[in-house]
Amino acid sequence: MARIIGGIACSHTPTIGFAVDGDKRHDPVWAPIFEGFEPVRRWLVEKKPDALFMIFNDHVTSFFFDHYSAFTLGIDTQYGVADEGGGARDLPPVPGHAALAQHIGASLMADEFDMSFFQDKPLDHGCLSPLSVLCDRPDGAWPVPIVPLAVGVLQFPIPSAARCYKLGRALRRAIESYPEDMTVAIVATGGLSHQVHGARAGFNNTEWDRQFLDLFANDPEALTRLTIADYAELGGVEGAEVIMWLIMRGALSASIETVHQSYCLPSMTGIATAIYENRDRPLPKDKEAEQRAHIAHQLAGAEAIAGIHPFTHAVSVRAYRLNKFLHRMIDPAHRQRFLDEPEASFAAAGLTEEEKDMVRRRDWDALIRYGVIFFMLEKLGAVVGVSNLHIYAAMRGQTLERFQATRNAPNALYSVAGKQGREALAWNTDTSK
Repeated sequence: MARIIGGIACSHTPTIGFAVDGDKRHDPVWAPIFEGFEPVRRWLVEKKPDALFMIFNDHVTSFFFDHYSAFTLGIDTQYGVADEGGGARDLPPVPGHAALAQHIGASLMADEFDMSFFQDKPLDHGCLSPLSVLCDRPDGAWPVPIVPLAVGVLQFPIPSAARCYKLGRALRRAIESYPEDMTVAIVATGGLSHQVHGARAGFNNTEWDRQFLDLFANDPEALTRLTIADYAELGGVEGAEVIMWLIMRGALSASIETVHQSYCLPSMTGIATAIYENRDRPLPKDKEAEQRAHIAHQLAGAEAIAGIHPFTHAVSVRAYRLNKFLHRMIDPAHRQRFLDEPEASFAAAGLTEEEKDMVRRRDWDALIRYGVIFFMLEKLGAVVGVSNLHIYAAMRGQTLERFQATRNAPNALYSVAGKQGREALAWNTDTSK
């Protein structure tokens, strides 16, 4: 079974990434930052965790306010490096532990945390600034895969400190119920005190930073009684992001050992690093099996229902490329290129030969079985002039007439096609289209 070996706490200011990229390790201005991170780096080399669970917030880089979620879990196989305005840092994509992420996501949902999930999004300095100093990359590659959790702490209302702590407790159940024998370290980023906007820009509170570190290790539940306004008053509005650390603390055992702690204030942000090792004790009963049964409860028996294909995280990751290609049919330029030069559009999207073949043949049932969600099929149908009813019939292996005979309105044909698509519709009974 998976085991949490400990937690790492660290700031994620872009200062850190800037110092790494500029090779300022021996510059006296920047050296204290590296000195604080060095014991953490050595701890990771010694412990060699099989995965890092990274808790951070995106700085309106990959996530914008058109859809801003409280807790967003990455379930991808790798994560690129975000361009935050001046070009992306010279770092390789970070591998993702997709299987662990998908298990954690299912477990958190089973425990009634309404998660969001992401793929195909690069990571900004919230994650990569500390990761780039924590991990050695002698051959250029990252030494360990990650599971990233982005917490929405910039647009109010945001999760409370108490909610973050509760999420951490659920995260522990999720990780420890993962059936693979592996070790996981949880990295919480952000803080400490700082404010970067308004007339209070440059605010710091070193006394509060030290009080927070003490309470975090020894009495974390006390921190859950503070409101977001309390955190903003004590540590600055942006410094309130330190509530993300409570997710990590909630996932650790009640008793922990602080094996390293550092603090410095070079400029705008109180920069801390800490290592907390678990003092968990094994239970005499296998409670992890109960959690796995709890996770599986809602879909238990679905595999025995003939003719259904649940769109799970695993399916979504596997078929992401093709679903993305079909989703882009909402873009007029993309769908016109598909109609005019289908092979060129396939190549630009990097589709495999199997994927190209299914789209060429309009093999609706094969597409569904492959992992294309139905709502991408109806978009493709709208573009190529095939009604939803034709697609339904094809998936059932029936002619349109036979399928329509099972409907209360047997002559009804429809599609999601808008005014442009309606002009090109030519309904027919050929279910191969």
